[in-house]
Amino acid sequence: MRHSRIASKRLLVAAAVAAVIPLVAVPAAASAGGDTSGGAAANVARTSGAYLVKSTEVSDRKVTISVYSPSMDRNIPLEVILPADRSAPRPTLYLLNGAGGGEDRATWQRNTDINQFFEDKNVNVVTPLQGAFSYYTDWQKDDEKLGRQKWQTFMLEELPPVIDAEFGTSRVQSIAAISMTGTSVLNYAIAKPGFYKSVGSFSGCAETATPAGQSFIQTVVGLRGGVDVTNMWGPLDGPGWGQNDPVANAERLRGTELYITTGSGLPGPHETLDSRGIDGRPAALANQAIVGGLIEAATNYCTHNLANRLAQLQIPATFDFKPGGTHSWGYWQDDLHNSWPMIARSMGI
Repeated sequence: MRHSRIASKRLLVAAAVAAVIPLVAVPAAASAGGDTSGGAAANVARTSGAYLVKSTEVSDRKVTISVYSPSMDRNIPLEVILPADRSAPRPTLYLLNGAGGGEDRATWQRNTDINQFFEDKNVNVVTPLQGAFSYYTDWQKDDEKLGRQKWQTFMLEELPPVIDAEFGTSRVQSIAAISMTGTSVLNYAIAKPGFYKSVGSFSGCAETATPAGQSFIQTVVGLRGGVDVTNMWGPLDGPGWGQNDPVANAERLRGTELYITTGSGLPGPHETLDSRGIDGRPAALANQAIVGGLIEAATNYCTHNLANRLAQLQIPATFDFKPGGTHSWGYWQDDLHNSWPMIARSMGI
């Protein structure tokens, strides 16, 4: 019976993502422009190999930057929202986009109120603008389509010293993410316990070594991204998939504050014609309710497995299992708002 439920879940996920594919276009990301920075960034380059290439002021509270990643041998564009008060060092929240990696229109900036939300908050908010279909992880092999992907190395080792030096941070950080990267941020927490004060994972699948978890990844990376998933962590029955499974490695989450959310997949408060992103379009509403509902039902399954494992290990975590809700931005904006008090407290704000 359990195997039949898993097989059904795999089919639901595959059908959902296949339905999304025609609606998604991923253009190449634009690199940040502006003046090359020196000083503190030069010192970082001598120690980590990463360095600030360019920085452009977009407004008095926002800059776009480009950071050289030695592990990927290319410049990575990022967006930074600056603290409301910069008279003292402030912590950093790394906020990741989903499967498009910020290269498409499915971004925090386009689909939520983050500019207004962080207007009065004393935190640096850093978001990469590349990484589509990469799972923001270190790939074992270079991919013919995606090239070299070493995002875990970049996010954990290369980028933070550059951010700390350039923006004079307090060297305290947390991270939050949605969908595809909701898995990634949990993987970062198990890869480097204690590095993040807190982790927010919204509508992510916390499993990578199970049939359900691998089906989710295959549909995102293989079907949507059009690449060979075995280039990421090796053969599906190999050790790489188990090493990156947050449920299997849940003990390593102990000590990190966790805020983890998922909807049920049933229509909820954001499935209305006047909801943001639907804008009165019946087709958009149907897509969100049906396709988004199927995907969210799959993440709900993974998230319950993580909740059960953490309970077995007596590791505290905050879980928000919504009675309704689909895989869509209205709920992720709510999740960011609802998780912020815990994230802020963990960083001493």
